[in-house]
Amino acid sequence: MAKLEIHQFPCLSDNYGVLIHDPESNVTATIDTPEAGPIEAALRDKGWTLTHILNTHHHGDHTGGNTELKAKTGCQIVGPKPEAAKIPGLDVAVGQGDTYDFGGHIATIIETPGHTLGHIAYHFTDDGVAFVGDTLFALGCGRVFEGTMAQMWSALQRLMELPRDTVIYCGHEYTTANAAFAVTIDPDNQELMERVEEIAALRSEGRPTVPTTLDIELRTNPFLRPADPAVQAHLGMAGADPGDVFAEIRRRKDNF
Repeated sequence: MAKLEIHQFPCLSDNYGVLIHDPESNVTATIDTPEAGPIEAALRDKGWTLTHILNTHHHGDHTGGNTELKAKTGCQIVGPKPEAAKIPGLDVAVGQGDTYDFGGHIATIIETPGHTLGHIAYHFTDDGVAFVGDTLFALGCGRVFEGTMAQMWSALQRLMELPRDTVIYCGHEYTTANAAFAVTIDPDNQELMERVEEIAALRSEGRPTVPTTLDIELRTNPFLRPADPAVQAHLGMAGADPGDVFAEIRRRKDNF
């Protein structure tokens, strides 16, 4: 089976829209629906017809186009079981450990509560790609709006268990701001410093910093590194529980 074709494009002020397409079964999904217009334009550009919406969580900048796109295309909307009442037009509700067959490409559902209580990620194992919404970002993680710090750390640990070469698509272009914060937490990480320079170069050319890979995030993203002795020492928390270190890092980012 051919790999999924993936097309990423900007939406709203800093969201990303993502289309995934299987040419053999001719199915096309949008990962979330920040706004209908750019999604429809991207579909026209690619010559694809929308058949599915895969929602990660209920926030309006991820479900805002659901109703309009479903009315126009009759597409099937898949979304998180714990937020079923909050996902406009939901047809199929999925939760932890469920699988969803998208044109023969099997997505494993990972519940990642924290940003919202019912947030999910879609891991297409054979395609080596995960769509993580607002749980994990390039050099960052989502704000803890509805859940607890412990829930968010647990959610990130679930994603950290994926194969290291997994390609990670997230919901926003936040990387420049995340990089500025990351160096305050992990200043002796040479690989992080090199990545900060690469990010600055990409953004100066108007190019995206997303997708990323789990491997580079594990090596440079401070939110995935609360167990690292250098991070703990810099925070004055040597030997502390990683969950407590994560919570301190997230609190610092909230006030950065």
